[in-house]
Amino acid sequence: MTHEYTAPGELDDPAVRGVEVAEPGAVTIVVPTYNESANIRRLLHQITESVPSRLPCEVVFVDDSTDDTPEVIREAAGDCPFPVTVLHREEPVGGLGGAVVEGMKAAGSDWIVVMDGDCQHPPSLVPELVATGERANAGLVVASRYIKGGSRAGLAGSYRVAVSRGATWLTKSLFPRRLRGISDPMSGFFAIRRSDIAAEALRPLGYKILLELAVRSRPRQVTEVPFVFQDRFAGESKSSAQEGFRFLRHLVGLRTASPVARMVAFGLIGASGFVPNLVGLWALTVAGLHYVPAEILANQFGVAWNFVLIEHLLFRDRRAHRRWWDRLGRFALLANADLVLRIPLIALFVNRFGMGALTATALALVTTFVLRFVGTEALVYLPRRGRGKSTAR
Repeated sequence: MTHEYTAPGELDDPAVRGVEVAEPGAVTIVVPTYNESANIRRLLHQITESVPSRLPCEVVFVDDSTDDTPEVIREAAGDCPFPVTVLHREEPVGGLGGAVVEGMKAAGSDWIVVMDGDCQHPPSLVPELVATGERANAGLVVASRYIKGGSRAGLAGSYRVAVSRGATWLTKSLFPRRLRGISDPMSGFFAIRRSDIAAEALRPLGYKILLELAVRSRPRQVTEVPFVFQDRFAGESKSSAQEGFRFLRHLVGLRTASPVARMVAFGLIGASGFVPNLVGLWALTVAGLHYVPAEILANQFGVAWNFVLIEHLLFRDRRAHRRWWDRLGRFALLANADLVLRIPLIALFVNRFGMGALTATALALVTTFVLRFVGTEALVYLPRRGRGKSTAR
C-alpha cells in the first residue's frame, strides 16, 4: 500500500476555516473509492457545506482506483476546511470492505462514519448519525432506507430493487439475533464508535462491510436513522454478478464461523460430491472401464469437487498456511482414507458388537465423517508450527 496525504493550507487558523473548532477529527469520514474521480469534488463540497460547521471532521479516502481519482482528491482537498487523507492501495485486498477496514485503522476520531463516494449518501446526515449515537449511547448507528422517513429511490431499476430486497431478507434470515434492530443490513452508510470495532476479527470480502461489522464486532447497542438513497451523480454502479457471488461467499463464511455450523456445511458439501461422483462413474463404465477402477477414479471427481467448495466457502481465510498442492494432497488422502476405514469399521460393528448391517453402515458413515472433518481442519488448514505464512494460493 502507498500512503498519500493532503491537507488544506493554514488549517489551524479559525478565520481561514470559517468555524470555531475545539479539536479536529471529532468524526472520521471513511470513503472507499474505485474510479470515482467525477464525483470527488461534489462529494467534498457537500461535506464542506454540511459537516464542519456542526461537527469537527477529517476525511479518509481509501482508494483502489485505476484512474486519476487520487490526483483529483489531492487537488480538491485544497479547498476543504478539514484534513483530507488518501490511502491508495496497489492491491485491493478484501474489496470495498477491505478498504473500509484500512480506513478505520487510520481514523483518529472516536466516531467513524462510512459512506460511498458516488454521492448517493447525503453528507448532511453525518452530524445526525453521530448525535443519535451519543444520545442513545449506541455503538452503531445505521442510516436505513427501510424505516419511516427513508427511501431507496436512488436504486436504478426494478432489478436492483429486487436484488437489494432479496439480499436484505436473506441476511436477516441467516442472522436473526445478530441483526436484530437493523432494518437495512445492506446499507453502506453508517456510524460506528472506534471502540466498538474488533479489527482483528474482521474478514471483509466484497462490499457489504456493515454486515461484517454487525456479525463479528457485535456493537454494544444499535440504533437507526432514516435516509433517502440519492441518485448517483456520475459514473456507473460497481455492482456485478462477480460482486454478488462474493457476497454469497461472505454470507457462507459468516454463517459457518462456529465449528458446529462449519461441520454442518462440511457435511452438505460432502453430500453434494455424490453428483460428480455418480456422473463420473456412469461415464467411465459406459466407456467400458470395469466398475472397480471406475469407482476409484469417479471418487476422485467427488474429492476434487468437495475440495474446491470447501476452499472457497469454508476455509478461505486459512488457505495461506499451506501451498495449494499441499492442501489438495492432504485433503485427497483424508477423503480416500475414509473409504478404506469404513469397511473395517462396519465389520467391527457387526462382528464385535452384533449390529445389523444398516445400523453399522450408518454409524461408520457418521464416525468417518467426523474424523474426516476434524482431520481436514487439523491437518489441512491449521497453521504449521514454527513456520511463516506462505503466500501461495
